[in-house]
Amino acid sequence: MRFSDTPSVAEAFARVEAHMAAEALDPSAVCSFELRSPGQFTEETFAEFNSQYIGTLERWGVLVGGKNPVARSNVIPKFSTISTPSVHAFSYVVPNADAVNSFIIAGSAEVPEGLGNYHDHIVALNDDSPEGLHQKTTWVLGEMARRLAFFGADWSDVTAAQVYTTRAYNDAHATLAASVPTSADIAWQYCNPPVEGLEFEMDCRRVSVERVIGG
Repeated sequence: MRFSDTPSVAEAFARVEAHMAAEALDPSAVCSFELRSPGQFTEETFAEFNSQYIGTLERWGVLVGGKNPVARSNVIPKFSTISTPSVHAFSYVVPNADAVNSFIIAGSAEVPEGLGNYHDHIVALNDDSPEGLHQKTTWVLGEMARRLAFFGADWSDVTAAQVYTTRAYNDAHATLAASVPTSADIAWQYCNPPVEGLEFEMDCRRVSVERVIGG
């Protein structure tokens, strides 16, 4: 579900709750968010934002054993009028016995998760050479493939892939275009990843229905 506008996180969460109620679904059916923020975070401000965000998911009963299963991208449009973290889109699951396998893979930039901080582990940090960007994009493509495999899927199952960068990424696009089905969408969002120092992010999905809803 993509919003026709880009409401603030607080407003969007209220609208998501209302939409889910109208669909007779519990908010715990939410499975992904696509966020937009006005500027890159420091690691400290990113952690602060995440703690507030997780609080809502906890209230909705989404967390599983204290872990967050909701996929997310939170990226920074290069040219935007938003002044606060906002929501571009969200997704949720509905019962369907006849549905084909579907999934949404959370966004990943060029850094492994769970290593304590981003800065010390960013691939090709501050390297703006073609080789540096190649290292970044190769790592992210590999991470997407790893996450797909966790769901028993691969690139051939993808219906849409989104790339977030303000850098030219010709070689990565060629690799991606050769990997996903011709019917899949590859969308380049002129955005930066959420944390300072990161330059290339991706997410991907397989879904059967995409809609735009108004305010």
